[in-house]
Amino acid sequence: MQSTKSEIVIIGMLLLTSICVAIISLHFGRFTIAINDIFLLLKSFFDKNTLYPETVKTVILNIRLPRILAAFLVGGTLSLTGAAYQGMFRNPMVSPSILGVSAGAGFGAALGILLALQGFWIQTLSFLFGIGAVLVVYSLSLVTGRKYDKNLTLILSGMIITAVFTALISILKIVADPNNTLPAIEYWLMGGLSGVQLGNLQYIAILSFAGLLFLSLSGWKLDILSFGDEEAKSMGINVRRLRFTVIIIATLLTASAVSISGIIGWVGLLVPHIARMLIGPKNVVLLPASFLIGAIFLLIVDDFSRCISSIEIPLGITTALIGAPFFIFILLKTSKKV
Repeated sequence: MQSTKSEIVIIGMLLLTSICVAIISLHFGRFTIAINDIFLLLKSFFDKNTLYPETVKTVILNIRLPRILAAFLVGGTLSLTGAAYQGMFRNPMVSPSILGVSAGAGFGAALGILLALQGFWIQTLSFLFGIGAVLVVYSLSLVTGRKYDKNLTLILSGMIITAVFTALISILKIVADPNNTLPAIEYWLMGGLSGVQLGNLQYIAILSFAGLLFLSLSGWKLDILSFGDEEAKSMGINVRRLRFTVIIIATLLTASAVSISGIIGWVGLLVPHIARMLIGPKNVVLLPASFLIGAIFLLIVDDFSRCISSIEIPLGITTALIGAPFFIFILLKTSKKV
């Protein structure tokens, strides 16, 4: 009981921290906004007589709020799917892109940019190709993996399809206009949230919270699955259905995130390790903890990316520069305990 209480306290503290970080993030940017003006704007929603600078409302509601909500949702979603995949594959080195969703989504976005489509259709193509890539991976694993380990064939199939879509992206880069289209493709592939609008976030918000709820409620099944397929089957769990369900949900979540932000690495690999060190391996609490820590992590990284220099650094670059050394630190710390 004490353990359960401590876990609830940690989840509550993470939720409060994520809200505080989101509010503080409203302060950062090219146009500096005083913390006091932010609270005045928040107060105005409850007290119409509250006075605040009109520029504050414009900057916050039209530029920073959509970006902060996107960082919260994308960071949380990638971390959630990373934790779910690590539990399902019983492999702490697995990330959300393991089954080719990021490569497929990247190809869809690059194709949309090459065809000069509008932002909505670029996101739609990215989302559809991300899902399509994973469906091909899953179908390929069913055909080739009847006599082999299911997890291994899924991972190998994911590597194959990722390589194919990476090659296709390279072909699109070769034929793209080097003055306009190619830089746009490269910038999208490096990841970023600069062009996000509130209208882009409604679908990922619905998918994220629905996926978080379902995966968290199914966390105990992932715990049992960690002992192996045979043990899980002996306890009445339909392993094939569970694996298929997790893959479908994780694919929808990852594809929706990548279609908005581009390819942002390391979040889904690194954050579940941090959550596991903080709250333990039990998936019922690990999954929501990963979501909240991922949201906090990407909020902070996004603040850093847009404030460190006069030119905004793509998020994919920043997460790699921060994530790789930190992951090495985690590996070294973990190895000392073994």
